[in-house]
Amino acid sequence: MARSLLLSVPAPMRPRLLRGPRGFIPSMGSFTHRRRIGGAWHYNAGPTRGNSPVMMASVSEFPSEKRYPTIKSDSTGPIPAKELLQVVELAAKTGAEVVMENVDKPRNIIYKGITDLVTDTDKMSEAAILDVVRKNFKDHLILGEEGGLIGDTSSEYLWCIDPLDGTTNFAHGYPSFAVSVGILFRGKPAAASVVEFVGGALCWNTRTFTASAGGGAFCNGQKIHVSQTDQVERSLLVTGFGYEHDEAWATNIDLFKEFTDISRGVRRLGAAAVDMSHVALGIVDGYWEYRLKPWDLAAGVLIVEEAGGTVTRMDGGEFTVFDRSVLVSNGFLHGKLLERISPPTEKLMNDGINFSRWFKPENYTADF
Repeated sequence: MARSLLLSVPAPMRPRLLRGPRGFIPSMGSFTHRRRIGGAWHYNAGPTRGNSPVMMASVSEFPSEKRYPTIKSDSTGPIPAKELLQVVELAAKTGAEVVMENVDKPRNIIYKGITDLVTDTDKMSEAAILDVVRKNFKDHLILGEEGGLIGDTSSEYLWCIDPLDGTTNFAHGYPSFAVSVGILFRGKPAAASVVEFVGGALCWNTRTFTASAGGGAFCNGQKIHVSQTDQVERSLLVTGFGYEHDEAWATNIDLFKEFTDISRGVRRLGAAAVDMSHVALGIVDGYWEYRLKPWDLAAGVLIVEEAGGTVTRMDGGEFTVFDRSVLVSNGFLHGKLLERISPPTEKLMNDGINFSRWFKPENYTADF
C-alpha cells in the first residue's frame, strides 16, 4: 500500500468563531456588538442576527487568567529563522523517511532496561538526522537520545533530537510515535519540527508540526491554535509515565486517577512530542509528565507556545528544556491544573526527590 510523508506547505486558515474567556473583549479593531451565545462571547462589527454565530478571522493569541513566562528564544541568532526552520524540518523529514521504510518490517529490539527499549530504526533515523545537521551547520552542538552529546560546546546552538519518540509503540506497530527535532539558541527553543505517524499497520501516514520563535505553529502548513476550553470538567487531558516506578511515578498515578474523575478523560499515548503537538492542535487541552529529557521536550514545548499555549514546570515554576517536569496547556486551564498538580509536586521536592535541571552541556551558554 502506498505510503507518503506530508511536508508543510503554506495554506490559508479558514475563519472560525472568535471566543474568549469570561469578560475578555479582543482588542482587534473596534467591536460594536457582543452577545453571549451558548456560554461564549461572540463579537462582530455590525448588527447581530438573532442568535446566529458571528464568523470572523481568528486572532493568534488568547490571554489566560495569569501570565506565565515564555520559554521561547528572543531570536534565532545570526541564522535567519526561515533558514533554521527549513533545516530543522528537513532533518525531521529525513528521519521520518527512515522510520517509514521500516514501520511494517520485523524489529530488531535491544533493551536499555527491563522495559526501556531501542530498535535499529532509532539508530538509523538518528544517523540520517545527524547527516542533515552536519551538512548544514558543522559547528553546532548536538544532543541525541541515542548518540549523546556531539560537537562544539561553545556553540550557541544546541540541537535536541529524538529520532523515534514512542519506540515501544513503534515496536508494537501501535500509533502514536514521532520523529522530534528541536534547536535551542542560547538554551531556549528557536525552531522545531515533529513528524507524527498516524494510521496503523498497512495504512501509515504522517503529519508534520513546525514552529519557530515568534513565527507561529503549523500542521502540514496550516496555522494551528490551542483549544479554548476553560473548565477542567470539559477538558480532555494527556499524561505520561516513565520507566522508573519511583515516588514521582506513584504521584502521577494518583494525579491520573484524580483528573480521570473530574475531567472528560485522561489519555496516555506514550510519546511526549506527540502529546504536546496534540495540545497545540487543540484536540486535547493539557499534558503533564515527570522525568523527561531535553530531546523529549525541545520541539514540543515551542510548538505549544507558538500555538498560543502555556508551558511551565509541574510546580508552576519557570520552565527550561533542561527541567525534569513539564505542564503544557491551552492557557485557560493552566492555573486550574496547577491547583491540583503543583502541591504533590512540591511535596516530592520537599521529600528530597531530585527535580534539579537534568543536564546542560558544560561550557554551553544559556540565557537562564
